[in-house]
Amino acid sequence: MGQAYKVAQEAADSIDELSELYSTSGQYDLLGKFYLEPDQDTGKFVTERVQTLSGVKDTYTLITFNAFTGGKA
Repeated sequence: MGQAYKVAQEAADSIDELSELYSTSGQYDLLGKFYLEPDQDTGKFVTERVQTLSGVKDTYTLITFNAFTGGKA
């Protein structure tokens, strides 16, 4: 509790794979978007790089597939 901005700054400073990081309201305080290499182990990345940040209490991992954008056909 009360460490979201500190955790966000530490993540931004130390995790090269971090693309975007947002503060949120609700069950989780932060939402991060990471780009991993195709051969990079997602579980190992989360447990060794994200969950070890000081102040991280819990994580929830989603793996995405396709990005869709609006526009004319």
